[in-house]
Amino acid sequence: MLSARLYAFRLLLSLLTLAILAGCASLPEYDPPRIGVAGIAPLDGQGGELRFNVKLRIQNPNRVDINYKGVVVDLYVEGRRVATGLSDVPGKIPAYGELVYDLPVTVSTINALGQAFALMQKPPQNGIGYEVRGRLDSGLFGTVRFSDNGRLTLPR
Repeated sequence: MLSARLYAFRLLLSLLTLAILAGCASLPEYDPPRIGVAGIAPLDGQGGELRFNVKLRIQNPNRVDINYKGVVVDLYVEGRRVATGLSDVPGKIPAYGELVYDLPVTVSTINALGQAFALMQKPPQNGIGYEVRGRLDSGLFGTVRFSDNGRLTLPR
């Protein structure tokens, strides 16, 4: 009697495992969106803050649309966080498509002055390094983290 129950349990467990594997195999293949900085432009500041509009180019390399709920971004200059931005504006990136997302970013004047002072003390030889890190809340596929970096060269 015990061996019949054990056999039935093993059979049920095997069928359940096969059903789960078949379900996973039927899920569509998904690549994370590609996100980069397309441009940065100044905005009118408020109080003791500097504000910028960061244009993010978001590309969807998948055969399904990506619906997102919002974006969060941090801007680093020479390794120090100097600006943050977030938006709860939802949208959709079409399958195999792209869009440019405008995101307002705020810089504390104190942070900007501290960064400028640090750069004057030790000017970079080959431009100013920057990095943009952020998250795209894409709902069904969860949060997608992204980053983009480069160097800004200063006129001599």
